[in-house]
Amino acid sequence: MANALIPLAQGCEEMEAVTVVDLLRRAGIEVTTAGLDEQPVHASRGMVLVPDTTLDEALQHSYDIIVLPGGLPGADHLGNDERIINLLREMAGNGKYTAAICAAPRVLAHAGLLDGKRATSFPGALDGASVPGLDYLEQPVVTDGRVITSRGPGTALDFALELIERLSGKQKRDEVEAGLQRPS
Repeated sequence: MANALIPLAQGCEEMEAVTVVDLLRRAGIEVTTAGLDEQPVHASRGMVLVPDTTLDEALQHSYDIIVLPGGLPGADHLGNDERIINLLREMAGNGKYTAAICAAPRVLAHAGLLDGKRATSFPGALDGASVPGLDYLEQPVVTDGRVITSRGPGTALDFALELIERLSGKQKRDEVEAGLQRPS
């Protein structure tokens, strides 16, 4: 069974975080949410999220994917945390998936993971980021190798379904999506 780490920073976008956690768990993927510290996470729209564990504890384990929710200032907190930057680089170096939505793709850029890649983000999130060879696309979800990016809260379902397909296959993605009763 695949496993995922979703770090939750103060000010994260709750819709992105909760949607991804929910859908990955529906697919049978083991998900660990980890706070950057021991406090409950106050998300960008006022929801309080209680992470499963702390990032320090989560770092004692290995994962198939790390998924960064966006939102501000959540994405900035992730980008300023050297543990996150080091983990992203380590996972990419080991051929693992790295994924980010909304403002969080700039954390991938800060870690050097978008160099020469196709990616997307919330409009303006990557402006000013020095990303050599970045091919920026205005698509809901962009996958380039083992890097997966998405635009924002409105694309969170599509983003989560893409993560499921990459980790567990198209059949599992279709099964989870059918249960959501999305219009065709």
